[in-house]
Amino acid sequence: MTSKAHGGASQPSTSVNFDVPADACDCHTHIHGDPEKFPFFAGRVYTPEPASPGEMAALHKALHIARVVIVTPSVYGTDNSSSLFGMKARGATARGVAVIDDRTTEAQLDAMQADGFRGIRINLATGGISDPNVGRARFTAAVERMKSRGWHVQLYTTLPMISAIKDLVAAAPVPMVFDHFGGLEASLGLEQAGFSDLLELVKSGKAYVKISGAYRSSKLAPDYQDMVPFARALIAANADRIVWGTDWPHPDSGHVEGRKATDIAPLYQIDDGRLLNQLPVWAPDADIRKKILVDNPARLYGF
Repeated sequence: MTSKAHGGASQPSTSVNFDVPADACDCHTHIHGDPEKFPFFAGRVYTPEPASPGEMAALHKALHIARVVIVTPSVYGTDNSSSLFGMKARGATARGVAVIDDRTTEAQLDAMQADGFRGIRINLATGGISDPNVGRARFTAAVERMKSRGWHVQLYTTLPMISAIKDLVAAAPVPMVFDHFGGLEASLGLEQAGFSDLLELVKSGKAYVKISGAYRSSKLAPDYQDMVPFARALIAANADRIVWGTDWPHPDSGHVEGRKATDIAPLYQIDDGRLLNQLPVWAPDADIRKKILVDNPARLYGF
């Protein structure tokens, strides 16, 4: 373990300053259960601190958020049991996004569907995968597995990869979801390579984007003001394809010099109340916010 102090999973310190609509959904969270019961995957690139269903319930009570989507993080490989643990604690207001591989059977997928999983995640970003051939192959395999179920494929990657698979996304028979603003870098501006491709996929209705994890794209804490033009551009492209999420408990999955994969990576201390209060800046219209927080997640995740 590292010697630095661990903050644990953050709780909001700022009150929400607008009316959050009923049945609002946080579309991107993770549960890190007790490692004794939910062991981490040996091939992981970081080791997060715990984040429990109880802590998540407290977060969402403070944010006036009723529904949640729990996403299996890379640290568990293809073991989705920690996510399921969180979903069961939450009941009918939870859905899940799983990680699978070639060994995952159709019977296992059937069981996941019954448990509330509605999509699978391909995480290219955390492992640093930037080869378009790898991205195209993994995306194609995922679509093939999902097309008979109508599940979506969620991808955590970067804008250059989105450009490289744009044609596959446009032709895919299943919904596509890009994590965390499509992995853009705020400092590079609206003209950065790939952002126009992302906008095009959103505009055509072929892809959803999670306006989540702003702190992964911007260094301008705590309000990430340089994310405003990107959020507004994505919403303007197609408000029916935008969903919102906290990315709680804010794992630090990045490469840190001298930190081994087995060292505890302290969770980022992010004020999710302050983050949620950016939504009215990004989407001043209450009807648009209802689409982003309620209607779009209900359609995508089957609430």
